[in-house]
Amino acid sequence: MTKPEKRYFKLHTSKNMAGDSGNYQLLFDVIAKQEEYDEEKILTKFRKEAFAQRFPITKNRLYNVVLKSLDAFHSNSSADARLKRQIHYAEILYQKSLYDQALKILQGARKLAEDLEQWSTLLEISKWEKRMMERKNYEDVNEEMLNGIRKNDLYLLSKLDEFHLLWHAKSLVFNRMYKKGRARSAEEAAMFKNDLKCLGEGAGQLASTVENTYLYHHLMSAYYYSLNDYKNSLPHLKSNLQSISDNLDFFAEEPDIYLSVLTNTIYVGMQMGEYDSSFKLLQEVRKMPDRMAESMTEDLSIRIFATTGNLELALYIYSGNFDQGIKALPAIEEGLFKFEDRLSALRKAQFYFNIALVCFGAGRYNEALKWLNQLLNNIGIDQSLDIHCFAQLFFLIIHLELGNKSLLPYALRSTQRYLQTRERAYEFEYVFLEFINQSLHKRQQSDEKERFAELLIQLQELEKNPFERTAFEYFDLPSWARSKAEGRSFAECVKEAGERRRVG
Repeated sequence: MTKPEKRYFKLHTSKNMAGDSGNYQLLFDVIAKQEEYDEEKILTKFRKEAFAQRFPITKNRLYNVVLKSLDAFHSNSSADARLKRQIHYAEILYQKSLYDQALKILQGARKLAEDLEQWSTLLEISKWEKRMMERKNYEDVNEEMLNGIRKNDLYLLSKLDEFHLLWHAKSLVFNRMYKKGRARSAEEAAMFKNDLKCLGEGAGQLASTVENTYLYHHLMSAYYYSLNDYKNSLPHLKSNLQSISDNLDFFAEEPDIYLSVLTNTIYVGMQMGEYDSSFKLLQEVRKMPDRMAESMTEDLSIRIFATTGNLELALYIYSGNFDQGIKALPAIEEGLFKFEDRLSALRKAQFYFNIALVCFGAGRYNEALKWLNQLLNNIGIDQSLDIHCFAQLFFLIIHLELGNKSLLPYALRSTQRYLQTRERAYEFEYVFLEFINQSLHKRQQSDEKERFAELLIQLQELEKNPFERTAFEYFDLPSWARSKAEGRSFAECVKEAGERRRVG
């Protein structure tokens, strides 16, 4: 609970709980001070109190009191809450036979619900209006009005059906992507395509309202993203950005949606080489705390730091501006220290990986190794995740750059064993590991450029496969191979690759 919520709880219990308020406040204060709930310590502290003898009942009552307090505190926090309260007012007036007053309340609720496209709430309002017609014995009601009500109800039901159909298709796509990742074969791509079959023909026609339009573009952007088709994903993301911009009042209470669309547009735009527009959108994300002050929460502030920090580093990495990335590190490290305990393991892993990439691109290999070791040794993430795999491969690259060939055989065997446990491996992983293996057994260094040139040819062939190409989003292995084959800087080759993405 926030500090204002806790203060309100004290006022709420003092006003409404009479003689029991002291016990509830006492118990509440002790629980609130615990970092982790420890019932044994609580019972020890209150062993002489009567309520400790019936603690399960007391605890349950306290829980309900907290919920009632939060309900009262947030009674005006959202349009949805205000609508529910207005309908409850109408119900009270209805029970007292004050039908005209109840109808007046419902008229105001209807206007707000229509503005916010609250279809289920509008059906609830319609239900109460019908009850009042019946109680008034259909006074001043004719057949045309009844037909109009029926027509309006069917319209509301159709909008709800469109929403639930889009939500179902969207959830099928996201469920598959969260559990299996993006498509890595034609067979997996076909599975994603099958998820859209429930929409039938003319799915775009379902985008007939503000919310359904958002949901449709959200679904399609995710679908194309799952197929690694950024070219078709980006227009849907941009359509949603425009929709939000055109309907700011509608999305005012949904900052998470705005943040998600912005960051996804930045990421996909970055993959397409649209660095300038992506940097501009990044500044829009950073303005969110000021623009949406009333909707901001601590969790959202942390998410904004995590997404903007990682995206900024990624933009420097993709555009080859590693020196700019180095300049950004102090502020990012400060944020990491500030929010360390509240960042998820995956968020921290993404930061450590991107910081290591920036240091690598700037030629600071020992610093890159330090951050990568933190990811591999100190971050408790699922080892089946792609980022853990690519961190292991990147570990080999850094040691190769540092000339630590005595460490590479053990690291190579460890990585090979790890890859054997993965159900879904990229072909490039085996190509790269075979290259490392050959490098360890080559006694002559004179043919090093030739070996890197051969590796580059193999990687370029893999880049033509959209299911393999996504692997290079973690580390631009082709640019690294090119830099070694042609004796040029890694940053220069990355910049050229970024320009090819933009033109292509």
